Amino acid sequence: MEYTTLGSTGIEVSRICLGCMSFGTPAWRGWVLDEEQSRPIIERAIDLGINFFDTANMYSKGESERILGNTLEGMKDEMVVASKVYFQMDDADPNSGGLSRKTIEQELDATLDRLGMETLDLYQTHRWDEHTPIEETLRALDDAVRRGKVRHIGTSSMYAHQFAEALHTSDRFGLDRFQTMQNHYNLVYREEEREMLPLCEKENIGVIPWSPLARGYLTRPHEEFDASSRPENDWWVKENPYDVGGGREINERVEELAAEKGISMAQLSLSWLLHKDVVDAPVVGTTSVEHLEEAVEALEVSLSDSDIEYLEEPYEPLEPDRW
Repeated sequence: MEYTTLGSTGIEVSRICLGCMSFGTPAWRGWVLDEEQSRPIIERAIDLGINFFDTANMYSKGESERILGNTLEGMKDEMVVASKVYFQMDDADPNSGGLSRKTIEQELDATLDRLGMETLDLYQTHRWDEHTPIEETLRALDDAVRRGKVRHIGTSSMYAHQFAEALHTSDRFGLDRFQTMQNHYNLVYREEEREMLPLCEKENIGVIPWSPLARGYLTRPHEEFDASSRPENDWWVKENPYDVGGGREINERVEELAAEKGISMAQLSLSWLLHKDVVDAPVVGTTSVEHLEEAVEALEVSLSDSDIEYLEEPYEPLEPDRW
């Protein structure tokens, strides 16, 4: 395993972050694993040197956090655990979602209880809240840090101008800053390269991209992906197809180059991300130990400048609101 410093936090994290959206209950999403199925994957991740885990309160309505906390029992001080807040947890309670002070305080307490932790390493806002002033959100998060419930704060998917506003607000009022950005970034969705990633690089923000394998589109030939159940059963893929903007040709080039190198398409696609200096640790979700081991092996894959140029060349601009 390789390790890197997460942005300006000083925390050393594995170059692969295990995303925990697939751990919880199949009652929430059909492809989600229960605790008995999830535990071996988390334990194998630890064996492989992964010390960075990302979950969220909305994953299986809190069950993902509970399973992660149970599995990490006795090892939490050695691990870096991140969770997120924003999406509504209870349809009957309008204050169970968003980024108001009330929501942040009550949902953070619930997250810590499920994880069995007194302090969370990284607490992230899952989306931008149009209905709550960013100063209100940042003051609530700053208080959480000062009370010792959170060590660092981060955020996820938004426009660069919103992120710049958040950073400026923190600087203006002397509040704790967002120190990480978890954004949508992979070989077939590169709109973040225009403004967000240069901003992160300038401000020394840790970058932990989600969907590094484009929800499976970069793991198999597009004909196989189209013939699978994923496009039909995954609402995200239906509404945000990856085979546009040069995506189909990129998929073909990933298949071709992976075959030449004797590696899987997933390993090649992950390696491309890992070659980006601005990226600290892609958030990799999996439902099998085999795929987890394959992802870790991607750290050993070396790509030349010409390989990277060949993979990137077909890309065409896309609408940036694919969140």
